[in-house]
Amino acid sequence: MSLSREYSAPLLYIDGDWIGADARESEPVYNPATAQEIGRVPHATSTDLDRAVEAAGRAFPAWAALSADERGKILLRAQALIRERATEIARVATLENGKNYREALAEVQRSSGTLSWYAEVAKRAYGRVIPSDASTRLYTVREPIGPVAAFVPWNFPSGGPLRKLSAGLAAGCTFVIKCSEETPATAVQLVKCFEDAGVPAGVINLVFGDPPMISEHLIAASPIRMVAFTGSVPVGKLIAQHAAKVMKPCIMELGGHAPVIVAEDADPVMAAKRSAFGKFINSGQVCTSPTRFIVHERHHEVFVETFVEAAKALKIGDGLDDGVQMGPLANPRRLDAMERLVQNALEKGARLALGGKRMGNQGWFFEPTVLTEVPLDADIMIEEPFGPVVPIVRFSSLDTALEIANSTAYGLAAYCFTESAATAERITNALEAGILSVNHTGGSVHEAPSGGVKESGYGREGGEEGFEAYQIVKRVSHKFN
Repeated sequence: MSLSREYSAPLLYIDGDWIGADARESEPVYNPATAQEIGRVPHATSTDLDRAVEAAGRAFPAWAALSADERGKILLRAQALIRERATEIARVATLENGKNYREALAEVQRSSGTLSWYAEVAKRAYGRVIPSDASTRLYTVREPIGPVAAFVPWNFPSGGPLRKLSAGLAAGCTFVIKCSEETPATAVQLVKCFEDAGVPAGVINLVFGDPPMISEHLIAASPIRMVAFTGSVPVGKLIAQHAAKVMKPCIMELGGHAPVIVAEDADPVMAAKRSAFGKFINSGQVCTSPTRFIVHERHHEVFVETFVEAAKALKIGDGLDDGVQMGPLANPRRLDAMERLVQNALEKGARLALGGKRMGNQGWFFEPTVLTEVPLDADIMIEEPFGPVVPIVRFSSLDTALEIANSTAYGLAAYCFTESAATAERITNALEAGILSVNHTGGSVHEAPSGGVKESGYGREGGEEGFEAYQIVKRVSHKFN
């Protein structure tokens, strides 16, 4: 397989118009595998944002007035186009993000399924009749909340936008969506599919630029009725503050630091192999990535040995090359963070079982790294690493393991391995997380909700809950006389 490194310039999309970087501020887009600039992404001005918000507000009544079936047919056409163009969308995502092409392609194909799923959910947006007195009809109806300001990070260039657009568009909402300046062309490819599928001008508006300026401007704009954000905890708190000032509801899917408990009654070889598979997806740059490995002392040596073997076997390189299983980190910031976290852990007494340093002299590659005997006060046990570094600690009591697992401010995903239903139930009841996977490290699915507790956010994406987030419930009380 030979894939082109050709890259098309990213564009803004406002009220049905595509706008390039000529005669306006822009910034470079880099290929993480080479650290070379491959294009420039245009920045939206305040005038552009006003136009985008006005377009979303103007398009909302007509889009919301379509039947669920009519909107669904358009979404199904968009899904068909995304799948038809999946190889090209995945190629572009790999160029911008660095993840291997196989992962990028699976992401496009999997995430496009949210469109057909929500097209069907929208047909079942039922209200209810509430028993009342004989002279009154009391009932509820569900309606789209209105134009949405959505913010999407770089780690899932196709999955991130589609999770928000699928549910919101199906519900009848319109969007001004700001995708990452680091992966802009993937978003452009997706929006072109919606445009070609017949989504009217103004229903989707795509912008890039200065994140603080864009977020403040969009959230404050009166036509915007809701904020949907995926990103880090610190940025999420700022977004939530802006939204609170104007009383706008939010979906906040923020960072995580997922514990993995390998219980005494688990199979340590299976646990290590499945954990390694999940850990190195997208080079560990996943908010639900398994990140803190809490292993029963009985299994510690076997788990570490198996995990190290799996990590050593990974083929690392440019994601567009054949057979590559792990690509570079997405930007140099992640490289600096990995070096700092590893150094801090070693200084505090951790042992290096594998890796620990940058790879090569081209691109932003970091070795798969395994640390053992990691002190609980090491930075990597407290901060979300967002990279291919694995801290492993041992425990003797399940109470201790649960205490370690719940010790951070995060509460997004969690994992456990056990062959006992009783142990699984105990862990399920005790872990402070919005997502729990037992005996696997699989990712999100469109038919079930995902979201966090504590500082990992609020609201849910996916499932019926993710659809309901884009609706309001109107109570109607109709007295006949």
